[in-house]
Amino acid sequence: MLKQKTFRSKKWLAAVGSVEYCVLCGAWGIQVAHRNEGKGMGLKADDSLTAALCIPCHNAIDNGKNLTREERRQLMDRAIVLTIKEITRRGLVEAI
Repeated sequence: MLKQKTFRSKKWLAAVGSVEYCVLCGAWGIQVAHRNEGKGMGLKADDSLTAALCIPCHNAIDNGKNLTREERRQLMDRAIVLTIKEITRRGLVEAI
């Protein structure tokens, strides 16, 4: 299997960062949060696997002691999908 190069895009990150509210709880003010699974040696996942999350939601997913690993992954996956939905509705990304 051929290893793919990690996807990096300043435009994608800017689009995600333009979402003013957390896609999970609606709180104002977000961080662009990368998905943790699949990374290693300090490398982040693809930029396309990011979500607009407030600090508490980001911390709960990354470090949450009240959620299992599987629950944190499912929550992050939901956040990524909701973020993609939001930035496509805003016309910030489109299929080519």
